[in-house]
Amino acid sequence: MSSQQCAFLFPGQGSQAVGMGRDLFHSCAEARAVFEEADEALGFRLSRICFDGPEDRLRLTAFTQPAIVTVSIAAERVLRQRGVAPAVVAGHSLGEYAALVSAGVLRFADAVRAVHARGTYMQEAVPAGEGAMAAVLGLDAEAVRGACAQAAAETGQVVSAANLNAPAQIVISGTAKAVERAGALAKESGAKRVVLLPVSAPFHCALMQPAQDRLAPLLAALPFLDAVCPVIPNVLARAETRGSALREALVGQVTAAVRWVESMEALRAACSPAFWIEVGPGKVLSGLLRQIDRTEAAFNVEDPASLEKTVAVLSETPVVPS
Repeated sequence: MSSQQCAFLFPGQGSQAVGMGRDLFHSCAEARAVFEEADEALGFRLSRICFDGPEDRLRLTAFTQPAIVTVSIAAERVLRQRGVAPAVVAGHSLGEYAALVSAGVLRFADAVRAVHARGTYMQEAVPAGEGAMAAVLGLDAEAVRGACAQAAAETGQVVSAANLNAPAQIVISGTAKAVERAGALAKESGAKRVVLLPVSAPFHCALMQPAQDRLAPLLAALPFLDAVCPVIPNVLARAETRGSALREALVGQVTAAVRWVESMEALRAACSPAFWIEVGPGKVLSGLLRQIDRTEAAFNVEDPASLEKTVAVLSETPVVPS
């Protein structure tokens, strides 16, 4: 196995798909143990929801969040069993919980219970239909923030940049009326497209304050150890290893924007990874990485086929002297 440094990236909500993790469960004992631990920790068959759905049940935030974290950690444990470990980790929003498990900060059982509660709190923070999120494509962050500020002033309602995913892909979040107005202003400013997202709540904006307030004492009661490798939290966009700081960042991310572009720049500065590996369902973060820096490419590990492909490439790559 190559000894060159790897970065592990853990996906967030939106990467779920019925059937995710099933092949890992049946082919890898390490993955099977993760699903069994999740089922026991939650007191219901999360594994069955991952493997069999139905899709409308998997899309419920309270189930989506622990499901994605569980599949991600199942893939992470199998990678480690094959001799691949991260030098630095990051996770997109929800994915930060999996990143903290990977870095030894949180116990997996604690993390999966926490995100089950987090999903419930987020869903209950804003009545259905009152909030919205939209992706603004082809407009820079400063212009998007300007559109949000103007829309908020005009409507007297909340809207702000929620996910700074790539230089020309920024998601906005807030009340439905304010998001609609901000989208129209963004188009007037030159955005190529504004796409309303099929989400159940307006994440990463001030409307999520009730969820943050409920989550804070839950996380305060959990042990957060210092990380065994650097973590790049969404709200800090810099390397951090102190458990206390990582807990505080995890609380703050509920209402704060996901600074993904800055986080990827900080990750590169932390260890200049030779390999970027998206660990968990889908290839969303691999696509964002290409948009942030076209010279970089990420492998993904979500099933036995992608695992073998990634491990084969890492095994064949010669070590570059430092």
